[in-house]
Amino acid sequence: MAKRLRTLGIVLSVIGLIFVIAGGVAYTKVQDGYGALQAFSEAQNVTLSYNEAGELVDRGTTEGADAIMTLLTDDWGYPVVLGDLDPNDPLVNTASEYMFQMATVGFHVLRGTQTVVLLEDAEYEGEVIAAGTYDVPVDGRYWTGFNRTHPLDGPARGQAWSGTVHGLFAELGVGTVTHSTLQLGLALAGILAGIGLTVILTGLGLVWASKEEEAVVTKTSIPESADKPDPVLVG
Repeated sequence: MAKRLRTLGIVLSVIGLIFVIAGGVAYTKVQDGYGALQAFSEAQNVTLSYNEAGELVDRGTTEGADAIMTLLTDDWGYPVVLGDLDPNDPLVNTASEYMFQMATVGFHVLRGTQTVVLLEDAEYEGEVIAAGTYDVPVDGRYWTGFNRTHPLDGPARGQAWSGTVHGLFAELGVGTVTHSTLQLGLALAGILAGIGLTVILTGLGLVWASKEEEAVVTKTSIPESADKPDPVLVG
């Protein structure tokens, strides 16, 4: 029985060591990813704005930043990690910062107004729209919310949701997903290492238990008479 326990303990220790090594490799890869993301963020040099009190601001006001945060958390339902928003490190390099920057772009597009110039009269569903200059409010509409066949809505959609805006959304989205994935990778590395250490300790415990059992068996296998001297016969 003791031999079986020792063998099982050794096997478990080896398996645990493999888990620890896997966790170490995963941790190294995650750190490489963080380094690459940091370099990418530094190259872009996009930063969030804070006031002297360390509060987020947009165009100089906390009200603007609050409205953007409401769009991000309420309308988009994103779980912002407030710890990611660090006034001492305004560089956009965390998932919440990437998403806040994306919401900033979206917020101003959604609240903006686009100027559309008709060079000649246009007709739409029996209505004649005279040539001239028109201010078309975006009015909270996304790309799909415009009527692309309308003489005013169609051009306004392309101006509001331009290729630049779509490109920024895509780029910031990639940054968000990348950082979130790295966080998951870091968690996985910790889990692997934790499992490995637990299995190693269990294996070492079994090895120790096997030695204790051997000691008990050895002690109990010695005959009681072996510890006593032979009786002396007198007569």
